[in-house]
Amino acid sequence: MKHRSLFARRGIDMAVTAISSLAALLGIAMLSWILGTVMLKGYSAINWEFFTELPAPPGMPGGGLANAIVGTLLITLMAVLIGVPIGLAAGVWLAEFGQQSKTAEAIRFAANLLMGTPSIIVGVFVYVVMVMTTGNFSGTAGAVSLAIIMLPVVARTAEDMLALVPSALREAALALGVPRWKATLGIIFRAARTGLLTGTLLAIARVSGETAPLLFTALNSPFWPESFNEPTANLTVTIFNYAMSPYDDWQTLAWGASLLIAASVLGTTVITRGILWYRSR
Repeated sequence: MKHRSLFARRGIDMAVTAISSLAALLGIAMLSWILGTVMLKGYSAINWEFFTELPAPPGMPGGGLANAIVGTLLITLMAVLIGVPIGLAAGVWLAEFGQQSKTAEAIRFAANLLMGTPSIIVGVFVYVVMVMTTGNFSGTAGAVSLAIIMLPVVARTAEDMLALVPSALREAALALGVPRWKATLGIIFRAARTGLLTGTLLAIARVSGETAPLLFTALNSPFWPESFNEPTANLTVTIFNYAMSPYDDWQTLAWGASLLIAASVLGTTVITRGILWYRSR
């Protein structure tokens, strides 16, 4: 074993600490710069009309993004209704039944691969499967694309949270004659409910700012969302369109929508961290 002097080891430790601290400060500075810019430029667009009125025609002042806000909420809600139950079911199977089987390992590998897949690939996939087959963009296709992105996050989080539940709870329930499914839903789920909720919130935060999947599936609309079988207004695609436009008022609305999404994601993250902190007490 090569001997190193105490002075050299301390020097290396201080150098690594200094580099790590500078990297952390640089990341925090960049994040603060981005959030500060979004707040400063988006604050002027936040008013009553922003939340209640439809977009104004090109070149005309005024208007809001009420339809895009409602459309985003509806698409996200539909994605949660599709992705979360399937993700929870997959997590339950992996933790309680599949465990270390070859099938379970293959599913875990596929989930990890899907978590690292760029969202635009998911959007193109849903575009080919749903949009091209039906012949039109739709809110349903947008919700399905977001649900696919949410699915592996919920599944892996659910598996990890259920794996943390002590085996004694399972054994005690089964020893009393409780059916396996009832023990899982009534006891294991209740013990891991905080972690499962945290995983769901993280998945929602993960898809809140996605643009590419919706650009290929839901597209956009200047009208109120009346049906999920037609192009549906949403904030992220609206930001993309308005930020690229030559109209100053549209660019201001894009900054306001960016601020709204940033605040939503930040709020969801803070709630998730609060739940984790409360659970660790």
